[in-house]
Amino acid sequence: MTTANIPLQLTRKDFVSNQTVRWCPGCGDYSILAQIQKTLPDIGYAKEDIVFISGIGCSSRFPYYMDTYGIHSIHGRAPTLASGLAITNPNLSVWVVTGDGDGLSIGGNHFIHVMRRNVDLNVILFNNRIYGLTKGQYSPTSRTGRKTKSSPMGSIEQPINPISLALSSGATFVSRSLDAHTKHLGKTLAQAAAHKGTSFIEVYQNCVIFNPQEWGPLEDRRERDDHIIYLEHGKPLIFGKNRDKGIRLDGFKPEVVQLGDEYTEADLIIHDETSKQLAYTLSSIEYPDFPAFLGVLYQEEKPTYTDGLFAQIQTAQATKGMGDLNALYRSADLWTVEEQEVVASDVKGTVALGMDDAYMDDLDKPEAVTTAVQDQLTQDTLASLTPRVPIEVDASTSLVKAIRQLNAHNIGCLLVTDKNDILQGIFTERDVLMRVAGLVDDLAAAKVGDYMTADPITVSADLPIAQALHLMSIHGFRHLPLVDEDNRPEGVVSFRDVVHHLTESLA
Repeated sequence: MTTANIPLQLTRKDFVSNQTVRWCPGCGDYSILAQIQKTLPDIGYAKEDIVFISGIGCSSRFPYYMDTYGIHSIHGRAPTLASGLAITNPNLSVWVVTGDGDGLSIGGNHFIHVMRRNVDLNVILFNNRIYGLTKGQYSPTSRTGRKTKSSPMGSIEQPINPISLALSSGATFVSRSLDAHTKHLGKTLAQAAAHKGTSFIEVYQNCVIFNPQEWGPLEDRRERDDHIIYLEHGKPLIFGKNRDKGIRLDGFKPEVVQLGDEYTEADLIIHDETSKQLAYTLSSIEYPDFPAFLGVLYQEEKPTYTDGLFAQIQTAQATKGMGDLNALYRSADLWTVEEQEVVASDVKGTVALGMDDAYMDDLDKPEAVTTAVQDQLTQDTLASLTPRVPIEVDASTSLVKAIRQLNAHNIGCLLVTDKNDILQGIFTERDVLMRVAGLVDDLAAAKVGDYMTADPITVSADLPIAQALHLMSIHGFRHLPLVDEDNRPEGVVSFRDVVHHLTESLA
């Protein structure tokens, strides 16, 4: 049963997970995440019927930050997993999140085939024209001549054009948006979600560390209208703050013209999102040589891969009856592997036949000798750290007040409790850096509850220090709240407390 027609009362918060968002401050990924979370409540699917699938890269952390089902798969293969899921359960809303490296290098083959098959799913490609996660190598979309860590003399390769590749692969919905243009991005995502078939959305996205100037004026609200053409079906290709420039065809060659005495709107190209020929033309002219085209370049309605596959299954069942998988498996090319009889004379020494040599070598190894530090970490409890008295706030506390508390008490975290003093979350200096700085305009209006880490990992005072360090390591925390049996805060321990304890006790 599909949920597409069931009225749902969902908001953006319903799609925000309890995981700490781990992207560089100012990264365009934050904007894309926020717009998807804002768009999903309106597409008509329950959270349980929405799936995000990613490969490898900065963008591929996406499934962790969505409170939906998700798969963090392997490099470049997200379209393959997504295709199988969308085909076997057509009632799902399936989204592939990828980047220009993940999706167009090792994943280029899978990208092509998901487009030509027209599986009913959505592909969002974050294009920052650089490898970010692996620290600044040139990517398949990097411009020729781009100097990076892996191309110190400049890339000599021709960059891939994602829009042209999608069109030539047979995509039925091809669009582009910009991370910093949140309103346009949200509209484009909604259009993609409504399309039946494979929807492709290229998002120009900035990498503030390794390629911060790639999209230049497009990211600046004061300048972008002079560098962007917003595509609207049936409307001329006009741009500029004063809407005084446009694109016309000089034979088969597009050119930018100034509107006035020589050229008028009647001379300009009229956008037709049903024309693949026009879409090819528009895809071939790219920023910064021309204005960037944002919006739907092309869309058409065609039968999906699932429609064709299910039609074949129904035809086969109608003519041959229901299949028997066991009979199919046993229909040909079968043989039996007989169990080998073990003869006692074949057994050498006292070790049973087949015993793994490496395993036996491990058994013979002497017991490892621990250090004084290791012994102390396993024997001393968290109570020996003399945990600090926690500073508590409630979820409605403003960010400006919470940050003031962090500074006033010179501490790295605040514990968020309810009216019964039950721990609800933890708000740390890391949250300020990763979730607040540069992203929240009004600190006085924003509430701690929207930016804290909810349901944090907690410990009790009788646990060994080593266990707390293990939890800090696997979860990436530097602070852990101490709670009693009723989940009421008793203190806070930090990695710094452990270092001080060891320094004093081993001096």
